[in-house]
Amino acid sequence: MRFGRVVVTGGAGFIGSHLCDYFTEMGAEVLCVDNFSSGRMENLEISLSSGRLRVESVDVSESCDISGPVDAVLHLASPASPADYLSIPVETMRAGSLGTFRALDLARRKGARFLFASTSETYGNPQVHPQHEEYWGNTNPVGPRSVYDESKRFSEALTMAYRRTYGVDTAIIRIFNTFGPRMRQGDGRAIPSFITQALAGEPLTITGDGTQSRSFCYVDDLVSGIVRMLESDLAGPVNLGNPEELTIAEVATLIRELTGSTSPLIFVDRPEDDPDLRCPDISLARRLLGWEPSVSVEAGIKRAVDWFRETGSGAGKSPDQFVPAWVASKENLP
Repeated sequence: MRFGRVVVTGGAGFIGSHLCDYFTEMGAEVLCVDNFSSGRMENLEISLSSGRLRVESVDVSESCDISGPVDAVLHLASPASPADYLSIPVETMRAGSLGTFRALDLARRKGARFLFASTSETYGNPQVHPQHEEYWGNTNPVGPRSVYDESKRFSEALTMAYRRTYGVDTAIIRIFNTFGPRMRQGDGRAIPSFITQALAGEPLTITGDGTQSRSFCYVDDLVSGIVRMLESDLAGPVNLGNPEELTIAEVATLIRELTGSTSPLIFVDRPEDDPDLRCPDISLARRLLGWEPSVSVEAGIKRAVDWFRETGSGAGKSPDQFVPAWVASKENLP
């Protein structure tokens, strides 16, 4: 492996912690930088048990000073769910502006490969379907979701400015909806919300009429794609997601079936600027990275349901339960 020392900002979050697990399992030294606004220390149990993880409880928008050599910087620090970024809008924009400056400056000083975790939200409410990387998007720069959308768009522009101006070795990925173990029950996203409601026997709350579509990628597949992008020489942006498209109503119905729940489906007001369609064109990832998802939405949801059943909010998890595929079996390494 070419990366012996890796920095992951937002490393205690849902996706970041899975990346920490991957790199520590590969023998790398990992530095997790997180202010724990939405990340959780319990997400890092596997990585901490390796003895190769160091945690810096720091807000990356204020500091990202790391001593010693660094081979790669993965910048994931940002609230990612609407419930989070709508509650701390200024902090979200600081993470996606000052935080990106500091993470890029670190990569520049260290001569490290820099990977920015952008989002499908950069496409806004798309007028092109499925969304490909050449599409510039249809966003509302002053709507409530803009604190997330525009901070990510700004960070993409800043990443390319550092590449063109300073020659920093950069990469941009655009992550589409991802799910799996370690998602918080109350983070407001569809799959953890529906699973939590179904297991509690509560009504499943669908926004709007449920015909809006999404695509959902299981977290192990996403990590595989991120690693392949990091180890490539591509600048991106490259879409990473599962092109298996479902409506929100179909997702709720599937989760109700898989949990054996009799909870009713109820419909509530749809959030402002909620996109109608969301599905990635992953032709670039297939052609240039040799990557595509291997876990179906149904299979991934079954795993997520098992995790929520066993752990609830995460309490009582034993170290060998629900470990990522690359930890459980090295045959599945990205």
